[in-house]
Amino acid sequence: MIAARGWRLVYGGGNVGLMGVAARATLAAGGHVVGIIPRGLLEREQGLAELSELIVTETLRERKGLMFERSDAFVAMPGGFGTIEELVETLTLRQLRYHDKPIILLNTAGYYDPLLQFFAHAVDTGFVHPSNLGLYAVADTLDELMALLER
Repeated sequence: MIAARGWRLVYGGGNVGLMGVAARATLAAGGHVVGIIPRGLLEREQGLAELSELIVTETLRERKGLMFERSDAFVAMPGGFGTIEELVETLTLRQLRYHDKPIILLNTAGYYDPLLQFFAHAVDTGFVHPSNLGLYAVADTLDELMALLER
């Protein structure tokens, strides 16, 4: 879907997890994939060798900075602590007006429902302003995700 639209995929450079699957699928469809990975994770994550472009950084912080700079939008697919950390940092940067790039949660099978409930709880308890719930969008399917990105 990314390649068919002529978009590029910027991601963490690994060969594992959903992002590894997305990278391989984009490459197989003739798309351009940029992987950005810290040297220390390259061997542990088994970096994807056949990327269009592989950038090796010295630190995780440098990796995140380059990913942020090279991306036009941010999609959080179901993932672990690293995904959650990057999502919250990107939301915080948007809240503080460091960027206005789209942020979309791919809520496959309701994966992010508990996190979205927490965000609502943070609003209800006064720790987050209600307008901040508009900093991101939620897509339940890949078709919904693509439609949001096309906007």
